[in-house]
Amino acid sequence: MAHNPDEFAAFYRTSWLPCLRAVVASGERPERAEDLLSEAFARAWAAWPRLRGHPAQRAWIVRTALNARVSWWRRQWRETPLADHELTLPEPLSEGLDVDLLAAIRRLPLRQRQIIALRVLADLDTETTSRELGIAPGTVRAHLSRAVHTLRNDHLSGDGTKEPRCTTATP
Repeated sequence: MAHNPDEFAAFYRTSWLPCLRAVVASGERPERAEDLLSEAFARAWAAWPRLRGHPAQRAWIVRTALNARVSWWRRQWRETPLADHELTLPEPLSEGLDVDLLAAIRRLPLRQRQIIALRVLADLDTETTSRELGIAPGTVRAHLSRAVHTLRNDHLSGDGTKEPRCTTATP
C-alpha cells in the first residue's frame, strides 16, 4: 500500500506535542526527547502502511522513542545522571504541565515514569499500556497506583490542601 503523505502529516501534527510530553515525562531532557521523537517519526513514516491501522499509534511512537533512547544508551555504555537544577521547558511543552509535577515524575522509577507517560499523558487505557510495555495489566495498575501515591505525597503540601496543577487527563 502506498504512503499517504497528507494522512501522515496530519498524524504528525496532532501527535508531536503529546508524544514529546510523554517522552520528557519518562525522564528525558526536552532537547534529547525531540531527537528521539524525530527518530521515532522517521521510523513511523517508513512503517506507515502497517502503522496506519495500529490501534495506538501515539503509544507506538512513544515506545519507539524510548527504545531509541535505550539503543543510544547502550552505544554510549554509560548513563548520564539527571541534573539537580530546575527544568526549564520550551513554551508549548510547558502549557498544561506543571514544572514541579514534571520534576516529581522524573524522580519516579523508570517503569512508573513509563506508565505515567503512556497511561496518563498519552491517555491510553490499561490494556493498551500493558501491551506496549509488554507487561500484565495488573502490573500497569500496580505501578500506576504507586506512582500516583508518590506524586500526591511529593506534589501536595503537608496539610494536603494544595491541588495538583497538571491539566492533562488523570488516571
